[in-house]
Amino acid sequence: MEFTRLGRTGLKVSRIGLGCMSYGEAAAGMHRWTLDEDAAAPFFRQAVELGVTFWDTANVYQGGTSEQFVGRAIDRFSRREEIVLATKVSGKMHDGPGGSGLSRKAVLEQADASLRRLGTDYIDVYYLHRFDPETPVEETMWALDDLVRAGKVRYLGASSMWAWQFAKAQHSAVLNGWTTLSAMQDQYNVLKREEERDMIPMCLDQGVGLTPYSPLAKGRATRPWGRPTARSSSDDVARAFDRDVDELVVNAIQSVAEARGVAMAQVALAWVLSKPVVSCPIVGATRPHHLPDAVAALDLVLTDGEIAELEAPYQPQDNYWW
Repeated sequence: MEFTRLGRTGLKVSRIGLGCMSYGEAAAGMHRWTLDEDAAAPFFRQAVELGVTFWDTANVYQGGTSEQFVGRAIDRFSRREEIVLATKVSGKMHDGPGGSGLSRKAVLEQADASLRRLGTDYIDVYYLHRFDPETPVEETMWALDDLVRAGKVRYLGASSMWAWQFAKAQHSAVLNGWTTLSAMQDQYNVLKREEERDMIPMCLDQGVGLTPYSPLAKGRATRPWGRPTARSSSDDVARAFDRDVDELVVNAIQSVAEARGVAMAQVALAWVLSKPVVSCPIVGATRPHHLPDAVAALDLVLTDGEIAELEAPYQPQDNYWW
């Protein structure tokens, strides 16, 4: 495993992160394909064995059960000190005034709830899952700074928002002497590159590390075009990737992979890792080969010609934040 700094911070993170949206009680949340705790356990163990020590979850993943699985897995397979633990706040957890959004009440209440589910007294990276247009950004950033000063959170990040919203949060923190955002978790893969317009240049300028989700495009970048999986046939979000214009990109991935004699997943992930702004792509694992393929991508250095081949078929599109 390779390790790098999260943006300009001193925090070292594994170059591959374990995405934990795939783990949680299927009946408790929005996804029907998630793995229960017994089925998820081998992937936590495998992550530890491979050195994948950045683990990413969120309070809303399967109604909080993902956080519970993650917390128990840390105790079972590792030590808290060995894991860089990330979770998120914003989505709806209950109907009360502190159950969603980024008000001071919600941020403080949901941070404590996440800590209880995770079975820990601190979160390494705490993300704003989405921007909250109904709450003054100063209220949110002040509450987050209080969490850092209280020792409940070490670093702050944000996920999936317009660049001007991210800049507004950063500016508020700088003006008031509060903790700034060190990480941006946006969707970034060879099929979804709209973040290259504004967000990524801003993060490069400000030293913010990218921890992109869906680096393999919900699995679409890991197999030949048209080959279905259980998730692709049941997940409405994944089905939204079935656009005709993406077929040419997938075909390019397949072409490079076959020429190199490696899995398509390695090529797609190597492309993401080639971008200097990327600290740690977040990879979901539901099959035994998923994490080993991801780690193998660290050794695959694409040529300029291969990168050009992968990028040439891309067509501009709307930002896609789920």
